[in-house]
Amino acid sequence: MKTAYYILLFLLSTSLCTSCKEKQKESRSVSEESSKIEPQKTKVIFDTDANNELDDQHAMAYMLFNGDVFDVRGITVNATYNGGGIQGHYDEAERVLQLSNLKDSIPLLDGANGNFKEIVEDFDPSNYDGNEGVDFILEETKKDSIIIVAVGKLTNIALALKRDPSFAERTKIVWLGSNYPEPGEYNQDNDTISMNYVLNSKIPFEMVTVRYGKPSGTDAVAVTQTEVNSRMPGLGPKAKESITGRHGGTFENFGDYSISLFEHIHYHTDPPSRPLFDMVALAILKDNSWGDQKSIPAPILINNEWMERPANQRKIIVWENFDKEKILADFYETMENPLLVSATQ
Repeated sequence: MKTAYYILLFLLSTSLCTSCKEKQKESRSVSEESSKIEPQKTKVIFDTDANNELDDQHAMAYMLFNGDVFDVRGITVNATYNGGGIQGHYDEAERVLQLSNLKDSIPLLDGANGNFKEIVEDFDPSNYDGNEGVDFILEETKKDSIIIVAVGKLTNIALALKRDPSFAERTKIVWLGSNYPEPGEYNQDNDTISMNYVLNSKIPFEMVTVRYGKPSGTDAVAVTQTEVNSRMPGLGPKAKESITGRHGGTFENFGDYSISLFEHIHYHTDPPSRPLFDMVALAILKDNSWGDQKSIPAPILINNEWMERPANQRKIIVWENFDKEKILADFYETMENPLLVSATQ
């Protein structure tokens, strides 16, 4: 009887050990599978006046080279007064896509050439200035949860709200613009009426401030021409097809094109530097610790003065106090080790 008893104990202990090992193996397998799951990418449409100066191009390259962070569903362009007509903005955005070997792989569409007031005076929902880009924004945001990163005037966004008010319920806008609480910023001045229209809507809205000459805005996230000449040569993927730059010359990578852009820009500082305004709007989406954000009742700009509306139930987010060192360190790291976003068409 004792022998049978010990045999039974042995079989039970063996069974328990086997069961434990199987559970440990299963646990490791689940853990290994979990580690293979890719982090969720931020889905974006980039709305840009790409031919205005040089920050749009650097923002585009930063976005396109952060393929582990951004899922770029498309790029729409609009025209502002320093960049010429809509075709010039389209062409410049296309150059950056070509340098990234993504031309014809990421949708690129024309948005508004004129301003909001002009376009809506006799608005035809089936045929209006900017309808190609605006309708693309509307349709893409119906398919998925997408953030619109707008770095020019807000005409395309206001038109999207005019065309389909339900647009406000399915996306949010991260806008590079405004000297708030002071007036006088390029993007807002290009189409103040569209900005006020968006501020008076219900769409979630985040304002990434510019604040010329102030350390609290994106104007402070600047790089010198000397720094660019030293750090940017040859950076980015080698283009399968070279481009002719907007100032002439032939380029096979974005880094060399960056140097050309900095050679053909006006400087107002000593040493010569230019802010990478638009790139910051993407950087704070990548890491929101690189800036401070606060919620305020949505103000409005009247006669070029910001009017506070403390009783306004509509709230917006204001971004300020950006970490220049960390943002620029990440910019150069991205340029040196680009990981291209995936094609979407």
